[in-house]
Amino acid sequence: MQLYEALSIRIAAWREENYKHETYPAIAEILEWAANPEFPNFRLRQPQLRALETYWYLRLVENTPHIFDLYQSLFPKKKNLLEAFGIPDEAFSRADYDLEALIESIRDDPDFVREFRLEAVRETLTLDYPSYILALAMGAGKTILIGAIFATEFAMAQEYPEDGFVENALVFAPGKTIIESLRELAETHYEAILPPRMYKSFAATLKLTFTRDGDPDIPVTRGSSWNVIVTNTEKIRIQKETINKSYLGPLFDQKKEDEAKAEVANLRLQAIASLPKLAIFSDEAHHTYGQAMDRELKKVRKTVNYLHNPHVESGAREAHETQLVCVVNTTGTPFFQRQPLRDVVVWYGLSEGIRDGILKEVAGNIYGIDFRGNEKEYLAFVVEDFFQTYGAVELADGTPAKLAIFFPQTDDVSELRPIVETTLTKIGLPPALILEHHTKNENKADFDRFKSKDSPQRVALLVDRGVEGWNVPALFACALARQLKTSNNFVLQAASRCLRQVAGNEAKARIYLSLENKNVLDRQLQETYGETFAALLGGESRSRSTIITLRKVDNVPPLVVQKVVRSLRRVEAKRASPLQLTRPTIGADKGTVIAYTPGEGGKLQVADQVTTLYDVDTFDLYTTAQDLRRTYRLEVFELLSELQRLYPEGSLPVSHYVELAKQVEKHTSQYEVIEETVEVALALVKKEGFKQETDEQGNETYTAEISYPIDREHLLAHYADWQKRAGKFGFHYTPYNFDSNPEQNFFENLLELLKLKPDEVEDIYFTGALTDTKKTDFYIEYRGNDGRMHNYTPDFIIRRNDGKCLIVEVKREKEREDEIDGENGAKALATRKWEGLNPDRLKYQMVFTPGESIASKDMIQVQSFMRRQEKRHGS
Repeated sequence: MQLYEALSIRIAAWREENYKHETYPAIAEILEWAANPEFPNFRLRQPQLRALETYWYLRLVENTPHIFDLYQSLFPKKKNLLEAFGIPDEAFSRADYDLEALIESIRDDPDFVREFRLEAVRETLTLDYPSYILALAMGAGKTILIGAIFATEFAMAQEYPEDGFVENALVFAPGKTIIESLRELAETHYEAILPPRMYKSFAATLKLTFTRDGDPDIPVTRGSSWNVIVTNTEKIRIQKETINKSYLGPLFDQKKEDEAKAEVANLRLQAIASLPKLAIFSDEAHHTYGQAMDRELKKVRKTVNYLHNPHVESGAREAHETQLVCVVNTTGTPFFQRQPLRDVVVWYGLSEGIRDGILKEVAGNIYGIDFRGNEKEYLAFVVEDFFQTYGAVELADGTPAKLAIFFPQTDDVSELRPIVETTLTKIGLPPALILEHHTKNENKADFDRFKSKDSPQRVALLVDRGVEGWNVPALFACALARQLKTSNNFVLQAASRCLRQVAGNEAKARIYLSLENKNVLDRQLQETYGETFAALLGGESRSRSTIITLRKVDNVPPLVVQKVVRSLRRVEAKRASPLQLTRPTIGADKGTVIAYTPGEGGKLQVADQVTTLYDVDTFDLYTTAQDLRRTYRLEVFELLSELQRLYPEGSLPVSHYVELAKQVEKHTSQYEVIEETVEVALALVKKEGFKQETDEQGNETYTAEISYPIDREHLLAHYADWQKRAGKFGFHYTPYNFDSNPEQNFFENLLELLKLKPDEVEDIYFTGALTDTKKTDFYIEYRGNDGRMHNYTPDFIIRRNDGKCLIVEVKREKEREDEIDGENGAKALATRKWEGLNPDRLKYQMVFTPGESIASKDMIQVQSFMRRQEKRHGS
């Protein structure tokens, strides 16, 4: 059993306990929000959530262990420990079956390590700090995962400021292409990761910095918090670096230039080293952790070691305040020469990504072609086959499918480009569709635009371009122009680059390569992904995504009902004291103000020195009072008056907000919860929760992306296919995404009943799949088996012309027992309370079926309601 497999068992149990933690209960609030955020059009994918909860399990439950300590915890028996590390019995016997002697040999004896191929194990054992690998296949969202981790760390640090959570983050990137892809960190929807009360403070304090070429320093305040620095590894390594000689002045010499190179690296490192409570993120970590372990690792690791242990690395020349909390490595290739890296704590592979619909399928679409040395015929076939297969394929936004052809050398492009041009002309397409990009023909602007529908090119001819970090969802096919003489990481260039999936796409990706290169691909899959060619070829999606579109935007009337709302009321009998807050002193940066005065001889002398607190970002008091009022149901003027007393300057530091909210929350314990019945108008659809777009005719459309299991694809009901049967009824959005055959059959039965007597019914709505509270107000709160409040959205609403509505839930017969004392019973009870409050407006019915369809007898009550023949409530 691998480490990540053993961990997943414990994490599943933690998840079942709703991420319970006695000391840090806020983590449950964060992880539950991240799994189901009230935010339109974005949420973390399942592999990202799995990695995030794994990270926090290690941080809080296991107390951020060194990876070897984690192994010993999970595998207490020596035999299991050795199996998990992949250490053969022969190696153990060489150490006289002494575990400590074995570990010492792995750490200190390179010949022993080479003999038993234990390089990956040595890498794990020689680190002095906690370091974990989160292995997610490309397209699963490693960049956003990094953002999710530092965002949740910052939120926990603001919630528990004295408990050592991360307050600064350094993100490594091994190349310019990848650092460009990391700019996604600036566009991430952190409000879908953090609960609202935490997001506001996080967003106001976050300082995101991307290092720039030529800048000798990093523009951060020394010793400050809430910084995220994104940089190439080259910019902060402890090594000499080439810089513009104009920085050296007119009288530079070689010695001065060498000194300046060292100073640049030191200035950047010193800036980072001054930042407290630091986490380091190494993106695409196989560059320094696996594939190039022998060559590149030492350079980057020296930098990390410096930040972890400055006095050793710098010879105690300069001290700094860094507290390295942990190192997080993200990669899609967690193997080194077929050895799994032993620091992997979560693993989500290529074949999993294909099955879950995150990556395009390639089943049956990896073409191994025997061109017998005739590369021109091979290339002509690739171009012709691509346009025959994908010529009319395009994404939802109109971007046409594209092809990337990788060449080993620039001379190969010069020789073979005419074949591509001739083939395009032969099939009636212009050579202007070609983009050529390499060191001898730089077209960076066109290369960057290639991914968009604004680019006129559809065929890219590339040399040493378009590898990691190149995100082109419209790329449907890749080809290798010539047989590889070395492995050259082709699987990263070809297989991975064309696999990114997009919503609504059903076309597979295609990879063209020679039979010889097919063997290279198979080997590279095993060495870098731990996959076999057969596994990749056989991988089929288990889920897909599609776009739903609102059809009835402004003509869906709200559901007007009476419901019980809860609010806080001051408990008069306890004579609650007036609100009295204390001004926090935590979180702000410390600064020093020095006043000087002229002294003897005209020299300045220090007259006064004051240590003060300052915070660049502030909230105005009225906005803060309103925000606290909405959360804690207090009088806004009482809050405002107290804030004005604490902050006569008229604003409060953002870093004080969380502590003030805690004080207010504690004060509200002197209040009691009261319930009252009010009349509300619930919107069945809220267009503001959908993505607004304008089509070519200037019409506004509202869309959202959804995912669904591929085995339920037959349950997608598009209005265009059902229009004759449905007429004016239903489909307030399209397609309806039913969850089961009985749900779809119930909808079909409704349409058949409407044919008999349509005049009594205003409309019918399938509501069971629209559960996001940003998209609908129609949900019923109930208390679940875990003791907490949850939202429940019934399957259907039938609205009559007289305004009365029937709410219907469709269930399988085997779930009937759960209606009595299970989760479904709690949902039904809460809905019947609604029914009791609105006897003249609402009825509720649960329809149970033992099979895949609804029997006629089970539609009798529905039919009676639609014909106004139902029994009166209570009769």
